[in-house]
Amino acid sequence: MDEQSKRLVVNAITFGRVPFVVLFMVLAVIDGYWPAWWLAVLATASLAIASLTDLYDGKLARKWNVVTKFGAMADPLMDKVFYLVVFPTLLWLLGRQPHEAIHALVMLVFTVLYILRDQWVTFLRSVGSLYNADCKANWLGKFRTAASFPSACVIYVYVSLHPWFLPQALIFVIEAFLIFVNFWSIIVYTRQYMPYLKRALDKN
Repeated sequence: MDEQSKRLVVNAITFGRVPFVVLFMVLAVIDGYWPAWWLAVLATASLAIASLTDLYDGKLARKWNVVTKFGAMADPLMDKVFYLVVFPTLLWLLGRQPHEAIHALVMLVFTVLYILRDQWVTFLRSVGSLYNADCKANWLGKFRTAASFPSACVIYVYVSLHPWFLPQALIFVIEAFLIFVNFWSIIVYTRQYMPYLKRALDKN
């Protein structure tokens, strides 16, 4: 396989996250109105496949030595698509269940924080790019993403299938941990880009 073909495969895996995420949303909503265990299983499988694309596109890009700036920009964009589709869908599902009212409120805060964090980091990277900063994701950003995908799968399984081995307390612990990581990530990125922010503010 030549280099161009390898890049096409890696990019296809990266952008392949979108159809699987959308399929998850459609299946989850249908299951919300007309519950069926097989719909929940298909939705979970779609979500899991979407999560795996984040793992394998980067691995293949490094293995095949086809890491590009385009891929570095496309991957976080696909992560944002994942968050923007999956977490509101989970919020909607929780909101339909009367016994999950408090949980739905937690998921609302969780979702808003994720979206605000991503917008803030995008802004910081834009400022940093004005001064030729290295705008690659740092280790905490990568950890946040790596933890978010399987956690979303676990939360959906809890919401849709209510298995005995996933008590609500465990789900709250997972969500609280991700909220902590989210705040930590905001602090780390802000400190990393603070010199560029100061330079930009000084010029204005």
